[in-house]
Amino acid sequence: MKLTNVHSLTFKKTTEESSNYDHLEKMSISALLKNINAEDQTVPKAVEKVLPQIETLAKEVAEKIKDGGRLFYIGAGTSGRLGIVDASECPPTFGVPHGLVIGLIAGGDSAIRKAVEFAEDSKDQGWEDLLSHHVSEKDIVIGIAASGTTPYVIGALEKCNENNIATGCITCNDGSPLALTAKLPVVVVVGPEFVTGSTRMKAGTAQKLVLNMISTAAMIKYGRVKGNKMVDMQLSNNKLVDRGTRMIMDELEIKEDEAEYLLQKHGSVRKAIDAYHERN
Repeated sequence: MKLTNVHSLTFKKTTEESSNYDHLEKMSISALLKNINAEDQTVPKAVEKVLPQIETLAKEVAEKIKDGGRLFYIGAGTSGRLGIVDASECPPTFGVPHGLVIGLIAGGDSAIRKAVEFAEDSKDQGWEDLLSHHVSEKDIVIGIAASGTTPYVIGALEKCNENNIATGCITCNDGSPLALTAKLPVVVVVGPEFVTGSTRMKAGTAQKLVLNMISTAAMIKYGRVKGNKMVDMQLSNNKLVDRGTRMIMDELEIKEDEAEYLLQKHGSVRKAIDAYHERN
């Protein structure tokens, strides 16, 4: 039986409404870009309207991480990929362990690059994927689905609710089954897409903005930023080594060679600065 089939018919799915533009194939490249850009400019305003919802969810995420829990993102298609991108960027940006923020996608890792047919239609697989990571009451799970009707995501959050695991969501349809399932929903209504139903566009942009806000706010509250600097970033390339060296130079008012020596010796900006202060 398909999940929430009856309820899916009782709410207005604005992400599937017909585009405000027609005859796209007759537009020039210039007109296409202008019109896409005009639609894109509406997204931050839609996000602004739900800042209180985002704040509530971000606070819960920050508390869970502070108390030793983990943040899970779970989604399908574009939504799943966006969650994985955000999760994968937390360790290099903030120096946290790879298992602190985890992104799961319907169809498994192969679905990151290539769509897996009907993977999102399983009501049970999302929960199974969470169990493979030993999800517990210490954690929080955020379901991501533009439509708000993805069985893989909804089924996972339903099981989380049954097991007293905190749940949030990021969706773009008000009154959707996902929004009604998550305890801490974030509903960014961006309206019809430029290409009808192509939620990788405005909906995807909205989800990316919200993910940035949640993870960044949580990591700052977790103590992974000092001032406005990424003092715990991983030194994974020359660009980041140069950035870290400049941070140390600015903070300690020392020359480049000494700053780079400290950075290479101690492995992070924070540790280098702390060691310098201890020595002096």
